[in-house]
Amino acid sequence: MSGKHSNISIFVPHIGCPNMCSFCNQRHITGRYTAPTGEDVDEAVKNALTSKNYNPETTEIAFFGGSFTAINRNYMFTLLNSAFKYVNNGTVSGIRISTRPDAIDAGMLMLLKSYGVTAIELGAQSMNNKVLKKNNRGHTEKDVILASKLIKDMGFSLGLQMMTGLYGDSDEYSVKTAKELIKLKPDTVRIYPTIVLKDTDLAAMYADGFYKPQTLESAVELSSKLLKMFNSAGINVIRLGLHSIEPNSYVAGPWHPAFSELCISNLYYKIVKEKLNEKGNYILFVNPSEVSKMIGQKKINLQKLHELGFDCSVKTDESLKEYDVVVERKQ
Repeated sequence: MSGKHSNISIFVPHIGCPNMCSFCNQRHITGRYTAPTGEDVDEAVKNALTSKNYNPETTEIAFFGGSFTAINRNYMFTLLNSAFKYVNNGTVSGIRISTRPDAIDAGMLMLLKSYGVTAIELGAQSMNNKVLKKNNRGHTEKDVILASKLIKDMGFSLGLQMMTGLYGDSDEYSVKTAKELIKLKPDTVRIYPTIVLKDTDLAAMYADGFYKPQTLESAVELSSKLLKMFNSAGINVIRLGLHSIEPNSYVAGPWHPAFSELCISNLYYKIVKEKLNEKGNYILFVNPSEVSKMIGQKKINLQKLHELGFDCSVKTDESLKEYDVVVERKQ
């Protein structure tokens, strides 16, 4: 496959989940109050075909939002049938689903494979049983390990999702979670900082003073650290932060529309800082597509380096890869 992967996303709201997690209100994340139909799948594919970036080899139909393998079986077949015809005729390369670690077994995986499912993302969220219990996840660390192994053994692409800043969580626990997820060798990872949404248990705990969300600064700092860990392990982080939330649903927490960019920029700052020793003037060479991330929003990275005694300018080098920075001292 060549080109950038893209999803035709179909959001299945909170149906099929046996638990209402402390942080969860899928309606406020997806903006959907009704379950999608087979016709909605057709409509989403039709719209995707008009995109100039559409490429059948790198496009998947993706069922996100709820726990796909825990929804009503007949309804699940309806959605799969609607999507599978596009796999069969070559319009898309496969189907991606997201689900719970305890809603996967060998029988379910065989069924999904027969319907053209190619990738499965598990909402692991944490690999700390105390944190999982406090947030009413309804599954354990062991469920994540077993489901991940089954998914990989049966030839699916494995995606794992983790959250930072959960109730009862800590930066130390999040780093341990990342280490445990790396051991499972997923193909992709998503990192979501916890956002307090209206009509959730977390909103009530926040109002009562029992829960303190991460600040934006601390969430960016931690997520960029986790990003570096996954990159070093050769695991692709495909998402940092929620895509979007309904404007009126936000209560508290580190929400930012460009959260991903902030994290990547922070990582570039750390990479450069490690390479600089003596104060002075430097040129930083990066890939052309990485210039804005190296500079940072409102030139924040260059300002922070200047405050430390390093006056830096940024130039491009097409031979460099993502996160590669070559530092050259100005004469």
